[in-house]
Amino acid sequence: MDARTAAVHMLGRVFDGRSLSETLDEVLPSVPTGPEQSLARELVYGVLRWYSRLAALRDLLLTKPLKARDRDIGLLATVGLYQCIELRTPPHAAVAATAEVARRLNKTWAVGLINAVLRRFLRERDALLAAVDSTPATRWAHPPWLVARYQAAWPQHWQRLLEENNRRPPMTLRVNRRRTTPEAYLAQLAEQGIAARPLAAAPDALLLESPLPVERLPGFADGLVSVQDAAAQQAAALLDVPDGGRVLDACAAPGGKTCHLLERYPAIGELVALDIAPERLARIEENLRRLGLAATVRAGDASRPEQWWDGRPFDRILLDAPCSGSGVIRRHPDIKWLRRADDLPALAATQRRLLDALWPLLRPGGKLVYATCSVLPEENERLLADFIAHRPDARMQPLALDLGEARAGGHYILTGEAGMDGFYYGCLAKS
Repeated sequence: MDARTAAVHMLGRVFDGRSLSETLDEVLPSVPTGPEQSLARELVYGVLRWYSRLAALRDLLLTKPLKARDRDIGLLATVGLYQCIELRTPPHAAVAATAEVARRLNKTWAVGLINAVLRRFLRERDALLAAVDSTPATRWAHPPWLVARYQAAWPQHWQRLLEENNRRPPMTLRVNRRRTTPEAYLAQLAEQGIAARPLAAAPDALLLESPLPVERLPGFADGLVSVQDAAAQQAAALLDVPDGGRVLDACAAPGGKTCHLLERYPAIGELVALDIAPERLARIEENLRRLGLAATVRAGDASRPEQWWDGRPFDRILLDAPCSGSGVIRRHPDIKWLRRADDLPALAATQRRLLDALWPLLRPGGKLVYATCSVLPEENERLLADFIAHRPDARMQPLALDLGEARAGGHYILTGEAGMDGFYYGCLAKS
């Protein structure tokens, strides 16, 4: 399958409710490896980043709406428009190649339509873009409800958040200090001609100048490094595990934070990595093996400890709670179109249920670090404030973070800050 046809098929699956990661796994193997597969990935990510803007342009350019059965042609038009706006493909080549896909979709009648839509856009580009960019939701290609949430939560930063969500994310490495040092690994990268730099905000992190396949990273298979955003790397330091401490990493898959904790605290007593999905435990175990680490890996619902807890309390608990993902949209642009405003109350209820269930498992004097990849207050500081109001043995503990913004005892890292994803951390101490 060629890249443009694959992009149309993948977009259709995402808008039917499939996640982008699942869709890529299902469709990309049918595309030739190399430049064609890279183009397919670029097209589907790019269209999802800019979908509502591209769709608004497409609808302005059509003389009449397409029928529901021709959704694939509408998606094909957005693929063509994305190429004309964002890629360096010569315009005539983009138009011709995109129109030809209509034949592969068995809709020969649409070849002329796609040609006409894209050629008209190239002629009237500036006026058309000005027309659709008159509202924030289309200018930055976000659903109106999410724009409104950003504006309410971050009145000084909402435009920057929207802009950052549409940027290509960087690739950040986490150096396994049990096997090497950031300085030594940086030298290894330089020997291979791979440009990278350290990040002051994350002592184990190296930021690559350009993303590349992990197979090209020296020593990756031998466990020298992992791929993990620097915002996610903050969790290990914030947990501050004592020697011999017993730690629970709830909602642990795919195991990035689990492994970082074991790398950072070699004198840890026991680390229990828990996840509700048994099929995801294989990812945790695979990462542990590659890095030469060991943990107790269990399948279980963190909100129902009676099904898996052995009754021994934990000194530290990391709750990386399921959330809206509003801080990692640049990595998962499908979030913008699959997430709905009415998902947030259900997510907040799940987050609170997890907190209520895990708190009794924490030893007095212990700490629970609550983390999400969301920048929305209802999933973060509001939730923790309500929890503390009903738990006299819980108090917020200030976090030692030199970046981001502190709010009500918790701490936000806003998307794009120091190259990082958007994250929230809050630390609860138990008396």
